[in-house]
Amino acid sequence: MFKKYAKDLLSIAAPIMMGNLGFILIGVGDVIVAGRHSTDTLAAISLATAITNCIMMFGVGILVSISAILSNYRGEGKDIKKYFYPSLRFAMFLALITCSVVLLCLPFIDKIGFDSKLVPLVKDYFLITAFATFGGYLHCATKEYLQAFEIVIFPNLVTIFCVFLNVALNIIFVFGYGNIPEMGAAGLAWASLITRYFMGIVLFVYCLVKFRFGDCRDFNYFRDMIKVGLPASLAIMVEFTGFNIITVVMGRVAGIYAAAHNLLCTFTTVAFMIPLAVSNASAVKVGYSNGAKAYNDLKKYAGAGIKISLGVMACSAIILGIFPEFLISLFTKDSELIKVCVPIVYVLCFFQIFDGLQVALAGIFKGIKNTKIVMFSNIIGYWVIAFPLGCVLAFHYNMKLLGFWISLAVSSVVLCSIMGFNLKRKFRKMCG
Repeated sequence: MFKKYAKDLLSIAAPIMMGNLGFILIGVGDVIVAGRHSTDTLAAISLATAITNCIMMFGVGILVSISAILSNYRGEGKDIKKYFYPSLRFAMFLALITCSVVLLCLPFIDKIGFDSKLVPLVKDYFLITAFATFGGYLHCATKEYLQAFEIVIFPNLVTIFCVFLNVALNIIFVFGYGNIPEMGAAGLAWASLITRYFMGIVLFVYCLVKFRFGDCRDFNYFRDMIKVGLPASLAIMVEFTGFNIITVVMGRVAGIYAAAHNLLCTFTTVAFMIPLAVSNASAVKVGYSNGAKAYNDLKKYAGAGIKISLGVMACSAIILGIFPEFLISLFTKDSELIKVCVPIVYVLCFFQIFDGLQVALAGIFKGIKNTKIVMFSNIIGYWVIAFPLGCVLAFHYNMKLLGFWISLAVSSVVLCSIMGFNLKRKFRKMCG
C-alpha cells in the first residue's frame, strides 16, 4: 500500500524536486561565483540575502498556498481555471508591498554595524533585488497555479534551464565581459533579476497558451489565501529570519562567519529541496483528499511523505558526514573558511534529519488548511529556543557559529515534536 501512495507523490514530486534543486542551484551558482570573485563579495551577498530573503519570503509564503487551496477546491468539484487572474493580481499586489519594504530598508544598512568595506556592496545588491520581486512573484504564482492541476514538468524544466542561464549571466556581470564592466556583488543581483523575470514571463505565456481562462471576483478565495497563506508565510519568515539573523549577528563579529554560515546553509538547502518537493506534492494530494473527504487516502499520503523525506535526509547526512572537507572545498579554497565550516558539518548532519521531518509535516498541515500550528511551532523552535540558546553558546561559551548550529539542531527536535503531536490529534478527530 505504501508503494502506491509513494508512487503517486513521487510522480508529482520528482519534477518539482528537479525544479527545486534547479532553483537552489541558482543560489549555489551565486555562492560559487561570489566565492571565486572574492571572500568580500561572498560575505556581502550573504549579508544582503540574509535580509532580503526574509522580506521576500512574506509574499512567497502566502503565494505557495495557491496550489493547496486550489487542490482543495478541485477535490470539492469546483472549476479552478477562473482563479488564474485573481492569483496574479494578488501576486503583483504583494510584490509591490515587498519591493517598497526592501527599498525602505536601504537607509538602515549603514547603521547595522557591518564591516565598512562591505556596506556599499550590500546596498548595491539590495537596490537591484528590490525590483526583482515582481518577476519572482510572477514565477511563484504561475508555478503554484499549474501545480494545482498537477502540471509540474514544464515549470520545473524552465527552472533547470535557468540554472545555466543564471551562471552564464553571473560570470558575465561579476567578472565583466567585452564592453560589460566587472560589477562584483551588483552583477550577481542583475543576473538574478533577469533570471527571475525570464522564469515568470515564460510560465505566464505557457498558461495563456495552455488554458482558456475566465475571471472572477471570489473574495472567499482571497480570504482562504490569507487564512492558509498568512500563517504559512509567517512560519517561513520565522524560519528564514531565524537562520538569517545568525548571518547578520555573526557578520558583525567577522565577515568570515557570515560567509561560513551561507556555505553551510547552502549544503542543507540543497538536500532540503527534495523533501520540500515531497512536501509540495503532499500538500496537493492531501489537499485534494481533504476536499473530497477521503480521509483514509489523506493519512496514507501523509505517512508516505514523511517516510520519503526522512529517508532522503538521512542519506544526505551520511554523505555530508563522510566527506565534509571535500564538499566544502568545492565552494571555496580559503583555508580559514574551510577550518570554520568543517566542525559544524557534523551538527548540521543531525539537524538535517529533523529539518526533513518538519517540512514534511508542514506540507500535510498546508493540505488540510491548518497552518497556524506550523507558525506556532516555528516561533517556539527558532525564537524561543534557537536564538537565545545560540547566543549563550556562541558568546558566553565562546563557541561562535558552532554554538548557533547546536541550538538550531535542538530547536528542530522541539518543533517537530510539537507538529507531530498536533497532527496525530488532528487525524484522530478526522477519523472519529
